[in-house]
Amino acid sequence: MTMRIATSYAYDQTIFNLQQRQQTLSQSQVQLTSGKRVNAASDDPTAAARAERALAAIARNEANQRSLDASRNVMNITESALGDTVELIQSARETLVAAGNGSYTDGERKALAVKLREIRNQLLSVANRPDGGGGFVFGGQGSSTPPFVDTPNGVEFRGQGGEALASSSERLALTVDGRQTWLKARTGNGVFTTALGGNINGGANQGTGWINAGAVSNPAQLPYPSGNPGAPQYSIQFSTASGSLTYDVLEDGAPLATGVTYEAGKTIDIPGRGMTVTVSGTPAEGDSFTIGGASNTLSVFDSLDRMILALNSENAPGSEVRQAVNLGMTEIDSILGNVQSTRSAVGESLNRMESIESRISALKLAAETDRSNAEDLDMVEAISRFQNQQAGYEAALKSYASVQRMSLLNYLNV
Repeated sequence: MTMRIATSYAYDQTIFNLQQRQQTLSQSQVQLTSGKRVNAASDDPTAAARAERALAAIARNEANQRSLDASRNVMNITESALGDTVELIQSARETLVAAGNGSYTDGERKALAVKLREIRNQLLSVANRPDGGGGFVFGGQGSSTPPFVDTPNGVEFRGQGGEALASSSERLALTVDGRQTWLKARTGNGVFTTALGGNINGGANQGTGWINAGAVSNPAQLPYPSGNPGAPQYSIQFSTASGSLTYDVLEDGAPLATGVTYEAGKTIDIPGRGMTVTVSGTPAEGDSFTIGGASNTLSVFDSLDRMILALNSENAPGSEVRQAVNLGMTEIDSILGNVQSTRSAVGESLNRMESIESRISALKLAAETDRSNAEDLDMVEAISRFQNQQAGYEAALKSYASVQRMSLLNYLNV
């Protein structure tokens, strides 16, 4: 049996092959022009899906980088603000040290009070420092208005406690808890407080005695564990009934020690309670001093207000001035420690951001590599393939030209 191949069939097959080669050549040309092996999902569905996942990962990492940049900017502003705060508080401390000079007149102390007032105003400005984006660095969980407001009752925090976080897979702060930084230092020496207790016969202390901030002698005996609302109160009461100046140590009114001879500047032990204090000067009959538990309620502004009020007092007894200066120094040191703690936390956040940025960069590079592997073109291999396809297409054209001349009609015309 003999099979006939018609001339039209040969033409059709040749044209079909030319079209196939031309289509393949055109696709290779598009790939070379775009530099990508996958230009549409239909080119390679699996590779297109990989590339899409990689692009989503790249977008997430770019968003994380933007959040990191925003947080870094705020933390840098905050660190600068806290640095200014430390300098101002140290200036206030130096002013208070000068106020303790016993030879100063009321006018000289009032001049120092004016200086403290200016420091207070500068600190309020720092506490309301903007973040450059419409918010405030000490605004807590966010505030569109200055979070600290100066009222007749003192400076109040009108923001929301806590901190605002950036939208990121990492914990990145966009604000700092202003209440904790400015209004929540530890009172007293951080464990207990000391103060003038007043004369048991009524009114203020009559003598020239004043008490220091005290110290912890035995932590295991302390009656002030953190968060204990029912902690006892202590007092030291002075008497001259025996002909010499003595004192009693009381716990919630019950005696722990009685009739102890007083020596100015000598350490007074609170028996069995792990605390010691020092009373200086000469207390009068019935004068007392109190000891209580410390708390996280010390405001830098309230503390400065008390110091300013004390320095503006006229004809104040020397003991009151020394007690105010001693209390002020203790509070300033506690406030400074609280600010330094916040500053350390901010510094640690800035250091942590270096590691976070490295991780973001590594993840982004991995995603870009995965996307490139999925859809990018091997240019060397593609150029070689394109040249082969081009040569094949040219050969097909020549073959078609030859086939056209091999028809019966062309043969009869010869």
